[in-house]
Amino acid sequence: MPDAKQNTTAEKTFTFTNDQTGEKWTFPVVEGTLGPDTVDIRTFYEDTNMFTLDPSFTSTASCKSRITFIDGDKGILLHRGYNIKELAEKSNFMEVAYLLLYGDLPNREQYEDFRKNITYHTMVHEQLQFFFRGFRRDAHPMAIMCGVVGALASFYHDSLDISDPRQREISAHRLIAKLPTLAAMAYKYSVGQPFVYPRNDLTFAENFLHMCFAVPAEPYKVSPILADAMDKILILHADHEQNASTSTVRLAGSSQANPFACIAAGIASLWGPAHGGANQAVLEMLEEIGSKDRVPEFIQGVKDKKYRLMGFGHRVYKNFDPRATVMKESCDKVLAELGVADPLLEIAMELEKIALSDPYFVERKLYPNVDFYSGIILKAMGFPVSMFTVLFAVSRTVGWVSQWKEMMEEPSNRIGRPRQLYCGAKDRDYTPVEKR
Repeated sequence: MPDAKQNTTAEKTFTFTNDQTGEKWTFPVVEGTLGPDTVDIRTFYEDTNMFTLDPSFTSTASCKSRITFIDGDKGILLHRGYNIKELAEKSNFMEVAYLLLYGDLPNREQYEDFRKNITYHTMVHEQLQFFFRGFRRDAHPMAIMCGVVGALASFYHDSLDISDPRQREISAHRLIAKLPTLAAMAYKYSVGQPFVYPRNDLTFAENFLHMCFAVPAEPYKVSPILADAMDKILILHADHEQNASTSTVRLAGSSQANPFACIAAGIASLWGPAHGGANQAVLEMLEEIGSKDRVPEFIQGVKDKKYRLMGFGHRVYKNFDPRATVMKESCDKVLAELGVADPLLEIAMELEKIALSDPYFVERKLYPNVDFYSGIILKAMGFPVSMFTVLFAVSRTVGWVSQWKEMMEEPSNRIGRPRQLYCGAKDRDYTPVEKR
């Protein structure tokens, strides 16, 4: 194996040395505004006749991006340079969506124009309701979302030319606006209730809650506290750099697939329990614990490696999840507002109290993360566990379309084509079936 050695000259290069042959290859080092420098190995195969091996791409930068920056060791999450905590506390989802999509916070006129564009795109084509009827009543809402979002391309032919910046923008607006409508329809379909149309007089978060929980038989008033909590959930999950689903959207988009297909691909990736199912796993863990009295036994089981603690710690954030503080405040407000008497919520609060004070968890930085609190909030609001990942998709859509739009505007964009280390059989002669 070649041995990589840092070149410390002023040119910022990185030299690879083959210990067997003594050959050396030098590659430029590219500096970002924040985070680690990056060795540009685009010509590595051409120069060395070798590939690099990086399973899961955990050490490979797949793109240049100006959208989101994460420093997991320091617990930092920035959108276009703005701290996520400040955005969640002072802004709203429409502002953050504009920021991700266009690069700057909007002025008053830009904000009102953008809000109006999104609001008046929330309706979906009436024929889409017949599309829903093709699914079984017990179909998982994420399975429905994969189908109906991809199907949007068959309804909106006027915004499929990805080479046209204006059509890309219209598609982006449509996706951000229509995902909540489709998600609410998936929920209503799963519980056998009639679809509720969007309302233009409500905010983005209020409208989503109204479409999910209103019924024709009586008026539904959206609680300001629940709407604020939903708005924060949307902000805190809006984008998270080059995760699995975002990378899926970019890879699909690199083939010049239409944006609706790309977002459907992202939804399919998000559906995986290792990615979008974290808050669902929290509720399943609470159900497994069963009662508040069993929490100490469960904690001991975690220490003994008998049980897995879900919703604590984070793969990226090694110090603390910067989103969790905001989510905890919302969680406390929602539970106080609803006064929900739910055994699972009691278990969650007891688990949080012990884990935050127990030296075992404190020393290992197993703090409650955003998924722990968002799962509790969604459960308290009345969403079934099957809808948790759908809500994640509603929020993440703005990040996906922003990343897709950025990629499409990159002049050097080419179709993605990862390499492999082949470990299979070498050339073999074919043997007719009667001689095998």
